[in-house]
Order: sequence, then structure tokens, then C-alpha cells
Amino acid sequence: MNEDILINVTPFETRVALVARGAVQELHMERSTQRGKVGNIYLGKVVRVLPGMQSAFVEIGLERAAFIHIADLRENRTERAMATTPTPIEKLLFEGQSLMVQVIKDPLGTKGARLSTQISIAGRMLVYLPHEPLIGISQKIGSEADRQALRERVQALVPPEEKGGFIVRTQAEGATDQELEADLAYLKKLWTSVQQGARTLPATSLLHQDLTLAQRVLRDMVTPETHQILVDSRSVTTELKAWADIYTPSVSDRIKHYSGERTLFDTANIEEEIVRALSRRVDLKSGGYLMIDQTEALTTVDVNTGGFVGGRNFDDTIFKTNLEAAQAIARQLRLRNLGGIIILDFIDMDDIAHREAVLAELNKALSFDRTRMTVNGFTQLGLVEMTRKRTRDSLAHQLCEPCPTCQSRGNVRTNKSICYDILREILREAKQFNPREFRILASQGVIDLFLEEESQHLAMLGDFIGKKISLEVATDYTQEQYDIVLT
Repeated sequence: MNEDILINVTPFETRVALVARGAVQELHMERSTQRGKVGNIYLGKVVRVLPGMQSAFVEIGLERAAFIHIADLRENRTERAMATTPTPIEKLLFEGQSLMVQVIKDPLGTKGARLSTQISIAGRMLVYLPHEPLIGISQKIGSEADRQALRERVQALVPPEEKGGFIVRTQAEGATDQELEADLAYLKKLWTSVQQGARTLPATSLLHQDLTLAQRVLRDMVTPETHQILVDSRSVTTELKAWADIYTPSVSDRIKHYSGERTLFDTANIEEEIVRALSRRVDLKSGGYLMIDQTEALTTVDVNTGGFVGGRNFDDTIFKTNLEAAQAIARQLRLRNLGGIIILDFIDMDDIAHREAVLAELNKALSFDRTRMTVNGFTQLGLVEMTRKRTRDSLAHQLCEPCPTCQSRGNVRTNKSICYDILREILREAKQFNPREFRILASQGVIDLFLEEESQHLAMLGDFIGKKISLEVATDYTQEQYDIVLT
């Protein structure tokens, strides 16, 4: 399966699209003023310890204090590995303490960044673990013989005095000893720089910043299936080639500058795909559709047959819709970067074989996703529960903000409801004040209703309070906004 990676570069933003099987599979973006923090290493300062939550707030120089749980403290992990009783966090951390930490989850919504003291620095072939003396192998390297061979090769390259360890990444398959050794030396050099900064810089200082989005693409996203990497900036193309020549030589010849007349993202209809990815509804080719609702607690996906009636019978129609939905759901999770708890509501199937086939299709489609996931089978209610690791904001949270009109409710009150609110408000104010006139300022829809359906109620209220009530359209008011002016 050939994949193309498209990199769109502007002075204010870099966007990356992974295109495979004729459709956009992943979207990543990084704005120059809002670079992601995952992977960054800081010299933090503990500002508050919470014994009741076994957590602490750590200041690292961001807008909000970051958060660390005892499970992410290196000392706690060591104790758990030795099956001893963990030391409580209040005996490990204290206010004002300097602490080297790494961001493992970007700030999301109202939550600060999530931190860990288990430092890891990623290279192209290896991940360096300065405090963990082990040699691990990526689970995606399936052959046990290959895994053992890679472990032995890396162990032979690690100096005897080395106190840290390494995780061998999938990209290391087929790598030469020289490439592995170069990656090892690069990571050790980075760690030496981090340690030097920790000794000389003040608290809340940045010790190590992760690569730019374009560089992370070369490090993390390129696979043997990647056909080409198209970049629409000549200068960035040159920079990436130079970076690749040093750190990822096998990728360098696949980096190409795009200079076509159409914009790069238009060649794969990516702009239209971004707009569709912000919609609740996802149409399936058969006529069925998905409804995706993202909340702070979880994401739900509801599958509907819609206009699809093409099966031989009702069960067959449902089965085919669910099979197609399984593939679409896997793609939408990657495209929208949905994480956390996800509930999938497939159309009810009585046939156990159909359920197993749909679950197998879902797992197969999810296998292309690099993000860690767990998928449980069907529950008694016919729902599929799954989780997908969340390390950064979803596409919707990156591009959208809460609606100022409905305050994120997803709906607004009707014109009639607003009319009745206004009538009640005038009645309350008439008991407290004695103006000459009440003037109603509201949206066009509310005023139209007062002039038509609610005109009788408005006249009755005016007679009851013995005051004149006038109407005025406020063109800049939303449906729920109104004012009552006393004159």
C-alpha cells in the first residue's frame, strides 16, 4: 500500500496530510505560535503537592501549571516493579523542589499538561531511556528471531558504562550497525545537553524542545510504504533534505518539492476533507451514515442505514452497513484525532457470526493507526467500547471554539421562548419602576413574532401595566439576546 505525505508550509502554520488508498487518513497541524509541547523536557518547579490525589502541580513556564501523578514518577515505577509498597507522593516531592520533567500530554481544554519524570528522547531508530537500563523492541516487529537479533546488535553497540537503556523502533528493521550507532551517538549528545542545562539554568527553563512537525514527519511517519513526501516550500524542502541526510538518509530521496499550479492540498481535495471532518455526520458510500459526537468525557459514534436498502434481506443490509461503517470509523478516528473513551453504536445484529465479522473488520482497519488503542468486544447492550491514546487536541478542538450564541449547548432557545422571557421581564420591571415607555430591543425573528403571533399577548400586557411597549430590531443581536430599555 503506497502512501503519500503532503506538507503544506506557510509562515504561520505547517500542515501535514497522510494520503493512502485514495483518501486522506491523517491530518496534523502546527501553528508557529502554538507548537505542541509533547516530548519537551523542562526543569520544573513543584508549586503544590496534593496528597489526597497523589499528584502535584509543577510550574514549567506555560499558561497553566502542569500536572504529575505518582504513577508517572520514576521512583514509583521502580518500587512497583520490585513489588514493594509505593512511597506516597508527599514523601517524594515538596513545594519549591526543582524537578526534571517531560511533557507526555499537551494541555487539553482547561487541563494543564501531563508530566512524567521517566525521560525518553526519540531518535529515528532508537528511543533513549536515560534512567531505565533495558533494551526493548517495538511490538510491531513481529518476528521473534528479528527481535532477538536487533536486541543483540544494539546491546553490542551500547558502551559497558552506559546506565540508561534503549527501545528499538520499527524503523530499525534493516538498519546497518553504522546507522544504529549514529542514532545512539545523536541521542547521547542530546541527553548531555539536557543535563548541562539542568545544572546551569533556572527553574521553569526549557531544556529540550522536540522537533518541528515537518521533522517529526520524517522521524515518525515515514515507512517503507511511503512513496513520496511532497513539500510546497522550496526552503523547507532544502532544510528537510539536509536534516534527512544526517539523521534519516534512507528517506532523503523521497523528499520532493511541489511546484504545481494548483495548491498542494487541492491536489488531494484535502481542504474539503477538513471541512467534512468538522461535521457530525459522515456519509457512507452505500447510503448509510455515521453520527459522531465528541464531548469532554467521551466520543460516541452512531451507525445508521440511512438510504441503504441494497441487501438481500434486512439482516444482510445491516451487516453490510456495519462492515462499511467499521472501516469509516477507523479512518475518522485517525483523521479527527479522536482520543480517550470511544463508544461505537453499530446497528443491532442478532447473528453472532456477523458481530464477530464486524469486530474483525474494525480491528483490521484500526491496525493502520500508529496510536495505541484497546478494543473490547460487544457489550450486552450491543455497544463496542474502545480507548485511543490522547496526547494532543482533536482536529475540532484545534480549529473550532465554543459557539458564543449557544454556549456549547449545540442548540438555541426558540424565538417564542425568548418572547415569553421578555414579557415576564417587563411584568417584573413594571412592579419596580414607573417609566413612560418600555422599549424592546431584540433580533428580527423575535420582533417579527411580537408583530404577528404574539401581538395579542403584547397588547394585553401593555393594557395590564398601563404603559406603552415599543419594538426595535437590533440587527447585531443573536436570537437569544435582548434588552428592555426604560424611557
